[in-house]
Amino acid sequence: MVGLVLIRLEAGKEEAVLAKIRDVKGVKKVQAVFGRWDLVATVEASDLGALTSVVIKKIRAIEGVSATETLVSTAL
Repeated sequence: MVGLVLIRLEAGKEEAVLAKIRDVKGVKKVQAVFGRWDLVATVEASDLGALTSVVIKKIRAIEGVSATETLVSTAL
């Protein structure tokens, strides 16, 4: 299962948060972007519960992360 996690950051914490998110197990890629969101992380997990755990317990727990929105991929 793959999720795209849109991440909003507190001002001035971009580089520190980016480095911490790169170290989270399950995060395969993270990119800085312009717009309403500051980062987009690609997260791979075995199931929805595991994806939820990465987002809530790992990514949202990082100081400087102010909001997330997760887009769950689907097969068409």
